[in-house]
Amino acid sequence: MKMRDDYTCPLELVHGMIKGKWKPIILWRLRLGATSLSKLEQDIEGITQKMLLEHLKELTEYGFVDKESHSGYPLHVVYFLTEQMGKQILEVLRIMQHIGIEYLKNNGREQELISKNVVPD
Repeated sequence: MKMRDDYTCPLELVHGMIKGKWKPIILWRLRLGATSLSKLEQDIEGITQKMLLEHLKELTEYGFVDKESHSGYPLHVVYFLTEQMGKQILEVLRIMQHIGIEYLKNNGREQELISKNVVPD
């Protein structure tokens, strides 16, 4: 993804880095630890492998995610959050998660949280 050279403020810059349907979900899943591409694809309902690879590449380019390749056959690659930007963005995602939980609870949709195995606060 091409990052714009001109932006209004740093918030707009970071928004451009993580915007979209899947990037925050990928980052949120990686909070649980390093994992393989196939496990990520399995854990993130509805994402295609092509889309997952595309977003992982972008998140890696921006410094939120890194990967480690282990030799052998088949080649085993694990993805993980970087110490600096990857783990730092989790603070924002935790707040967003909390706001989502509160919204659903306040609008009588707590059952959705339960069905998705999200423990309401």
